[in-house]
Amino acid sequence: MINMKPALPMQSSAEHLLAGPPGSTGAPLMAEDESAGGISIRQITSILRHYWVASLLTFLGLVVLSFVAIKALPKQYTATATLIFNYENKDVLANREFPAGQAGTYIPTQIELILSRVVLNPVAQRLKLTTDPEFARGFQGTPSALNELVTNNLHDQLSVLPGTGGQLLYITAPSKDPVRAAEIANAVADEYLKQERERTNAPAAERAERYSKQLEELRAKSMQAQDRVTEFRQRTGLTEIAGADGGGDSESATMRDLQEKLQAAQNSRREIESKQISGTASTDAVLDTGSVAALRAKLVTEEGKMADLRATLGPKHPQVIELESEMAATRKALANEVQSLSTNGSLQLQRARELEAKYRIALDLERTRVLERRGLQDQGTKLLLELQSAQANYRRALDGYDQVMFASAGNYADVSLISRADPPPKPTKPNKAKLFLMAIAMSLGVGLAWPFAYELFVNRRVRCRDDMERGFGIPVIAELGTVKALQAAG
Repeated sequence: MINMKPALPMQSSAEHLLAGPPGSTGAPLMAEDESAGGISIRQITSILRHYWVASLLTFLGLVVLSFVAIKALPKQYTATATLIFNYENKDVLANREFPAGQAGTYIPTQIELILSRVVLNPVAQRLKLTTDPEFARGFQGTPSALNELVTNNLHDQLSVLPGTGGQLLYITAPSKDPVRAAEIANAVADEYLKQERERTNAPAAERAERYSKQLEELRAKSMQAQDRVTEFRQRTGLTEIAGADGGGDSESATMRDLQEKLQAAQNSRREIESKQISGTASTDAVLDTGSVAALRAKLVTEEGKMADLRATLGPKHPQVIELESEMAATRKALANEVQSLSTNGSLQLQRARELEAKYRIALDLERTRVLERRGLQDQGTKLLLELQSAQANYRRALDGYDQVMFASAGNYADVSLISRADPPPKPTKPNKAKLFLMAIAMSLGVGLAWPFAYELFVNRRVRCRDDMERGFGIPVIAELGTVKALQAAG
């Protein structure tokens, strides 16, 4: 067979090639490798030799297009802020202790909190991400829907991962601008730390504020109770407010003394009456004498003074004892004077009756005064108990005030920022060198593969002896080179 250019289509040359030698009656001769499948090395070489210029141009074109496309890809920078958790810190003075058994769920809960709308929505508002094309993406809806879209996009771009040790947390934010990436990561970390400190310290501060108000109310109640006691003392004149039995000794002694004197006067009157009945009586002239009248006036004065003293002083007070001695001396002098002057029993009886009436009046007045004083003491005791109760409550609240204020001023931080995000010096995506190498490999593959696809499925040609032997089963006796004269003529 002579191999000449242009190559013959396999279908057009099949009829005379399959007919075999002239005069033959059987099937055409088959090559030894007639049943071999696939494509041979000779066929691959011939196809590549024919299409090498087109393959090279395809490869170079794809490489150039890939280079331009990869060069135009936007760069993406990634910034990371690092947090550390100190949730196991304890404060004995503030009675603050982390609950046991919650360490395993604490960090996952904080990660969910960082990625929640509670944190991301303020960040979007602060950085004005609703006007950033990277997050808004040309959205033209309502402001609420735009805010929802921006928050969701920020949630999808953020990455919050725990460290291997269990106490570190990395907040990573990507962006086309390195400064913007650092701003987003730092803003998320700052907003989370702000809300975390508010959640940690707000209950203690609120409790301290409420405790201060209650303490002020207790102080006001104590002062009001003290004012009522002071006003009661000034109104009643009681310098000492005792209980129900605290001031009854002196008052009871005064009443007993008056009762004894009344009893003595009654006994004296009965004795005189019994003497009159027996015929022994005195005359009224004895009572009109100057000495008896003077002694009687002196005794009345002393009794009035005694009544006044007994209202405020005890029976064993020196003034009371001295006055009692003076009264005893006056009575004795009066009795001696009457005894010496009176010979008329009727005069003594009249005097005894007057004395009895005076003691009875004094006893009634003292009883009334004691009852009034007891009523005032009961009122004062009630006010005093209210004052003591208010002061005790205020004192107990004041004792615990320092601890509450210490806990509220602790400014505890279970999470702290150990490194802020800095603008990254180089992008993390895309890896253009890697992408370009992959593009070169793909371009080479496409440049080598499309000639085989075109040759096998679109324009199949006879280009070598294997095409004759494999395609038509015709053995090739000889293979000649290309005839230049025929090639030039063709």
